[in-house]
Amino acid sequence: MPTIQFLEGSLQGQSFEVDHLGATLGSSNRCELQVADTGVAQKHLTLTHEKGQWVLRDLRTKQGTTVNQQPVRETLLGNGDVVRLGSASFRFRLSGSEPLPLPPASSAPAASLRASLHQEAPATSELTAGDKATIDELRATYQRLVAEISQVIVGQQDVIEEVLMAIFCKSHALLVGVPGLAKTLLVSTISNVLELSFKRIQFTPDLMPADITGTEVLEEDRTTGGRVYRFVHGPIFANMVLADEINRTPPKTQAALLEAMQERHVTIGEATHNLPKPFFVLATQNPIEQEGTYPLPEAQLDRFIFNIRVGYPTAEEEQLIIKRVTSTYSAKPTRQLTAEDVVRLQDVVRRVPAADGVVAYAANLARATRPKQPEAPDFVREMVSWGAGPRAGIYLVLAAKARAILHGRYHVTTGDIQAVAYPVLRHRVLTTFNAEAAGVTSDDIIRMLIEQLRTPGVKGV
Repeated sequence: MPTIQFLEGSLQGQSFEVDHLGATLGSSNRCELQVADTGVAQKHLTLTHEKGQWVLRDLRTKQGTTVNQQPVRETLLGNGDVVRLGSASFRFRLSGSEPLPLPPASSAPAASLRASLHQEAPATSELTAGDKATIDELRATYQRLVAEISQVIVGQQDVIEEVLMAIFCKSHALLVGVPGLAKTLLVSTISNVLELSFKRIQFTPDLMPADITGTEVLEEDRTTGGRVYRFVHGPIFANMVLADEINRTPPKTQAALLEAMQERHVTIGEATHNLPKPFFVLATQNPIEQEGTYPLPEAQLDRFIFNIRVGYPTAEEEQLIIKRVTSTYSAKPTRQLTAEDVVRLQDVVRRVPAADGVVAYAANLARATRPKQPEAPDFVREMVSWGAGPRAGIYLVLAAKARAILHGRYHVTTGDIQAVAYPVLRHRVLTTFNAEAAGVTSDDIIRMLIEQLRTPGVKGV
């Protein structure tokens, strides 16, 4: 395995081994290696092993990446190449080559790049050889999925990853963002590259439950002259259902989704109709316009595994969006996975092992959000009116398993739990009036909990 040796920055003097699955480097804790230095983007660059060679790709960062002082977007790496990202730099050394000198600060041997962040041992593997082969295949497929989606969607890499994680977790997601951020386009594009049937429901104040689920109509049998009831399927009978502006319709119509989301079937009269497999509800919500809206009740919010924040693009991304939309550019993403593939991968996700310490960490994180629990910190008691329920711990572990698979790993780490904590918990942690007045959001509460909560049995995490 090759080694990267940091020459400058916060990791100066440290070295890390990169396995055959490669790695993402950036300032976000979603990366395999977090490089907390100025000028380093959240996801700055990737190192991938392709056809026996190591490839560096800059992830379209504004700051850029240089190799041997030359700006690059994509290049092959050779032994001894020096890579700079922001104020940090490292030397790339291939395995089997002679060690190159490190700066004087180094005294520690090379650590595994993934294990260096979280040292807990994986649980006994429940994965078969076929499951591991499927995970390896999915890692490559995931990269292709992101590449195909990126032909249509500019940026939003975290949003894409979170939507795909929700899909592989066999669950639903709520996308929150202002109009014009391509939420609808993102969902329809994902349905295309996954070869799934797709229906869009525009939620309005006059929408009725039967408009979603379908209804029985009375028809005359022309051969007998008798009358029979025939069920006409509603738009909910699709693999992927986009509930656009779900908070625009009254609670009675919102509730029409509850049975479908939880049970994967709908009941009309005395008949139960099963929904196709796989089945997902991806709902959108506008956080600005609240006049004439009906906020989702907590019971329904709890059915969504993620509350995904869709933010504004960067200046560079916005310029690219304008160029594409105002030109003859036409993207034609190709299909990468079938519905059967998605169902198979959903089963593999649930078999990914998670160590007892990781499960305990997820449970403790969820329990710490409840102000009346003895383990709740003082700031939770002061600023949280209602915390996350047991479903939060379940979703933390399940989403972490999906993230581990997408990153090509066979087991879950506490880093995976921390990475998914924000979308899993932000709609399950309700802040008090005093917290809102002070500008403290649920994301702030989650961040403080992650900083305070330590991994059971692991020092320094």
